[in-house]
Amino acid sequence: MESCVLIKSVKGTVRANHYHQTDWHFCYVLSGSIEYYHRPHGSEVAPQKVTIKTGQMFFTPPMVDHAMVFPEDTEFLTFGRNSRAQEVYEADVVRIPPINP
Repeated sequence: MESCVLIKSVKGTVRANHYHQTDWHFCYVLSGSIEYYHRPHGSEVAPQKVTIKTGQMFFTPPMVDHAMVFPEDTEFLTFGRNSRAQEVYEADVVRIPPINP
């Protein structure tokens, strides 16, 4: 693990809509909730939706398309394999068209 970031998102925010080539991350919800959409990269199937609530953690491996929608103000920690330095992060992340409704 090379990074730990506290992220605050307000109600209605959409994050991610990308995949990581090598990076992975665990996310732990401190308060609020996240509607998490995911599917293997390159898949044409509809993404699965999981609601992550306060006190829960989820994992995103490399090469998984994912998006996060925040139905309420939310704070969460992200623990990542790679450094979160902007140049390192941008070299690994690939943005995709939205997979959340």
